[in-house]
Amino acid sequence: MIEKAPSYQEEDDTISIMVDIQLDGVLKTIQDEYLYWDKVKYREAKYPPNKLWNAVKFHRRINANRILFGRHSFSFVVTDYMLRALHRFDMHIGGTLGSNIGIPETEKNKFIISSLMEESISSSQMEGANTTRKKAKEMIRLENKPKTKSEMMIMNNFVTMKHIVQHKSEDLTPANILYIHQLITNDTLDIKQDEGRFRVSDNVHVVDHVKGEIVHTPPGHKEIMGLIEALCEFFNSDSDTFIHPIIKGCIIHFMVGWIHPFVDGNGRTARALYYWFMLKKGYWLTEYLSISRIIQDTKNQYEKSYLYTETDENDLGYFITYHIKTMEKAYEALIRYIDRKRKEVYRAAKYLKIPGINERMAQILKLLHEDPDRILTNKGVSSRFNVSDFTARTDLKMLVELGFLDVIQVNKKKRNFVKSDSFERELQRYNL
Repeated sequence: MIEKAPSYQEEDDTISIMVDIQLDGVLKTIQDEYLYWDKVKYREAKYPPNKLWNAVKFHRRINANRILFGRHSFSFVVTDYMLRALHRFDMHIGGTLGSNIGIPETEKNKFIISSLMEESISSSQMEGANTTRKKAKEMIRLENKPKTKSEMMIMNNFVTMKHIVQHKSEDLTPANILYIHQLITNDTLDIKQDEGRFRVSDNVHVVDHVKGEIVHTPPGHKEIMGLIEALCEFFNSDSDTFIHPIIKGCIIHFMVGWIHPFVDGNGRTARALYYWFMLKKGYWLTEYLSISRIIQDTKNQYEKSYLYTETDENDLGYFITYHIKTMEKAYEALIRYIDRKRKEVYRAAKYLKIPGINERMAQILKLLHEDPDRILTNKGVSSRFNVSDFTARTDLKMLVELGFLDVIQVNKKKRNFVKSDSFERELQRYNL
């Protein structure tokens, strides 16, 4: 549990302390990192912890933006850190024209599929899905039927993300939220009727399973519909006071978790609706980012950002700051990934010297050179390169005819393809 902060009390020296720590840069650091009491109290030995906390809280209160969801009030301060990060995101992940950031047009579909897979796997693993990334990706690529609950969770998430991409320009409604939840939880809940249904009781809590403690008691089930309608209004329209779209997306993510409208699947639904909002607002690069992969790696901080917000008078600044840091990490990871893929394309380019070899076939040769035991199938190649079965068959057949692949007949219909014994000899013919 989070240590509860002292109650705020404006004292005679609160303003003067705030001015002092503002002038010496201490306040800026505290606010940019959006520190809670458990960190603030150790930050500046010059002042008693309680007085320092009062000064920080006074600054947050006079600069706070306030929003209402039903009868519940929330606030947040837009910090210098947030503004710098938001400007960077506006420049690189949004805009009507966009920027290709180095993704070749021929590779865009493959990048999107890969990112959706990463997001689906990480979001599901955070909620208990227990399978390896390699097995999960293979299941999605080959369109295999899920065999376990964990695989079903991941496949559901992938289907949901694809649905959101197709319907990203639509408004959010309570019915849409229920449908998203139904897609995400299909055949994974203990009670089938709970799929796509708001909870009908108050015996749902967020529990720290390590300590067995209740860390969040959501609003009563009778409040859910009113809060969901308020959330949809927040999602669909702009208020009189401007809130940056990315901050709004963070708040939407938080609110679904806070309302906790479902028996299970709240986290996955919250992250899905965040993606929907970001894409709706023109942040097209969100489709390439795997936010949940970063959240999964920093799950403790993710959970604390929820707890800090609720413990400190519903101050959303903690969650917004964490979420923006997560976006930065996801964006930087994407840039590194693109750079790595560029190098892979460059390494595969040498195979294009072989007569009759196209770009996809060059990539296949590179794969086999790096992973000699890889088994190829029509479906796998079709999914990997986002081409038709006919095109995949044609590519594989040509590689067989050129002596790079051997055929293994699995049954009357199915054939696998493996690296041929003459693979290296054929490469040497072209000085490769």
